[in-house]
Amino acid sequence: MDNILIFIVFILLLLSVLDLVVGVSNDAVNFLNSAIGSKAAPRYVIMIIASLGIVIGAIFSGGMMEVARKGVFFPQQFYLMEIMTIFLAVMLTDVILLDFYNTFGLPTSTTVSLVFELLGAAVAVSMVKIFSSDLSIADLNQYINAGKALAIISGIFISIGVAFVVGGVVMYATRLIFSFNYKPIFKYIGSIWGGIALTSILYFIVMKGIVHSSVVSADTISYIKANTLLILLISFVSLSSIFQLLISFFNFNLLRYIVLAGTFALALSFAGNDLVNFIGVFMAGLKSYQIFASSGIPANELMMGDLAQPVSASFVYLLIAGTIMTITLWLSKKARTVTETEINLARQDAEGGEKFGSNNISRNIVRGVISANNSINKVLPAGLKKFIEKRFNTNQQVNIKENASFDMLRASVNLTVASILISSATSLKLPLSTTYVTFMVAMASSLADRAWGRDSAVYRVTGVLTVISGWLFTALIAFTAAFIVALFLSWTGVYGIFVMVFVALYFIIKSNKLHSKKESDAKNEDLETILKKETIVERCIEEVNKSLRNVVHVYNETIHGLSKEDRKLLKKVNQDVEEINLEAKHYKNNVFNTLNKLQSDYIETGHYYVQVIDYLREIAHSLSHITKPAFDHIDNNHKGLLKDQVVELKAINYEVSELFSDISRIINEQAYDEVSDIIKKQQQALELLNSARKKQIKRIKNGEAGTRNSNLYLGILNETKNLLLQTINLVKAERDFIVK
Repeated sequence: MDNILIFIVFILLLLSVLDLVVGVSNDAVNFLNSAIGSKAAPRYVIMIIASLGIVIGAIFSGGMMEVARKGVFFPQQFYLMEIMTIFLAVMLTDVILLDFYNTFGLPTSTTVSLVFELLGAAVAVSMVKIFSSDLSIADLNQYINAGKALAIISGIFISIGVAFVVGGVVMYATRLIFSFNYKPIFKYIGSIWGGIALTSILYFIVMKGIVHSSVVSADTISYIKANTLLILLISFVSLSSIFQLLISFFNFNLLRYIVLAGTFALALSFAGNDLVNFIGVFMAGLKSYQIFASSGIPANELMMGDLAQPVSASFVYLLIAGTIMTITLWLSKKARTVTETEINLARQDAEGGEKFGSNNISRNIVRGVISANNSINKVLPAGLKKFIEKRFNTNQQVNIKENASFDMLRASVNLTVASILISSATSLKLPLSTTYVTFMVAMASSLADRAWGRDSAVYRVTGVLTVISGWLFTALIAFTAAFIVALFLSWTGVYGIFVMVFVALYFIIKSNKLHSKKESDAKNEDLETILKKETIVERCIEEVNKSLRNVVHVYNETIHGLSKEDRKLLKKVNQDVEEINLEAKHYKNNVFNTLNKLQSDYIETGHYYVQVIDYLREIAHSLSHITKPAFDHIDNNHKGLLKDQVVELKAINYEVSELFSDISRIINEQAYDEVSDIIKKQQQALELLNSARKKQIKRIKNGEAGTRNSNLYLGILNETKNLLLQTINLVKAERDFIVK
């Protein structure tokens, strides 16, 4: 038994390391988004400051790790192996769940996931105990601390609404005071804003770091708590005075340092507060083994009441955890993906593609807000409306860094408001999620800052709703998955541990492959960095050839699948067509950014480039109108094609394949003097289509073909004709684009 327990503790240690990696990849958005989004400093400077915050925060987080040990269940009601089962189920679930969110770039709460995983696993083990005894399900409250769990969760979700309202109001008021051209007025009252912001951030550091640390003496902590208001007042006056001198005499960029200080503070808070979510379970498992080792009681007889006693985490474990999180912060590609999601939703620029689509809920919300805004504007005095419009005039925005998603004024608001809310909740001992607070403040400030314009609002709202719904699913998935894993481990014992560890590793490997593919696709599709005509020409040749290869492949497979009535092949072909359509849509959406960066003497080139993209889009549409009806026909178990129809389609397919092969060669070799020969081959294929159409009409007259067969066959012939016409148009546009 002793060896088994050592093995379990070792597995918990490995899982905690993995959890640190996936956890910091998700939570990095909390402290990086404002600094990176506003370009407050080079990325490496931001990362160094965040890394210092993480290491110091980890060292200062030597307090009690209560949530993992007794936050949602009563440990005195469980035997040692039952406790270990709960801990294993929690860690296995947490690693898989957080890695899943990281792969799709969705920020979530590690606190919520931990609490619901503990709750789900504890409920599962409790039910196993209940059903193996004379107790009933009504006795579940003897094992589960439901009141504490509900208090934690309700506090966390209430903080979502509070953060959104406060963030929006503060940002709106701040912009009214400073406007987008804030530099002139900042010389006179910027020091006051800086004093408020930095005092709030310092208070946040004290409340979330120092006060709860075992490093600082009890007397010092008592003094800070007893004189909080005086300390804050002195800090505000002192900092405001110093900032005014620096701004007046040295042209000091105050906002940059506020943003960097806020980044450090939130990184420190993350490490100090959320570290328990990653290593707390391992520390509790290690403590459980230590209790067993010193008790002399068999593991199957040892009740874990001693686990409820307070215990501090070892400095060594904290330092190692901080180091792992820092390394992950620098190396994790998924951390960048999660950060990019929030920055994309909050960016001031409404141009370019959006990461999220739209739905009925977001559209109705936007319509409702527009209607309410119009009603308010009707009753506002004209002078007040003019003043507001002047303060929110983005044409005056001259202080934003190049390629920044928003200015440093908004970044400072994000960090200041988040710091105040988190530190206030901490002082009142109210539970919250730092992820939820920072995300909702960022979204509220972008809304108040009019970053969600008419051209982008519906997509931004969809993105926010997607993230929030993901939060709700976090709780549901975490509870359900941990419940199932705990039941499985309870029934299978040690063998189940091996199985679940392999399952966790399998999911992580698969998700990493998926993320790598998404990254690769994003790089291949990124046209925004194209600046020169030569680069566009090369990229255009490459993408057109790639698209044409994909089109002819899908067309061939469709004809083959329809002839053989191969449902699986036709289903796969439809998935391939969806990817082709998405690529064509991506090129279309990025036309504005590409043309906007072209030099002025390349206007004619840009005209033909737009034509090429339009024809690619039309070809993709025609192809989808061939593949989908073919799949639907076979999927609905309708009669297959007639033998004569199969022969005709195979002949057409041969002509289409030969034509596309010649077109690819011409584009590759830029042999556009052969376009006339290509047009002749196109005419031969069109004549073959006309012949097939006449034969089908005869079959209809003779009663050889039914309605569904005729609709499908004539539809394929018609869309093939459109495909050939659009392809030749594409070749001509490509010729004019490259030659001119």
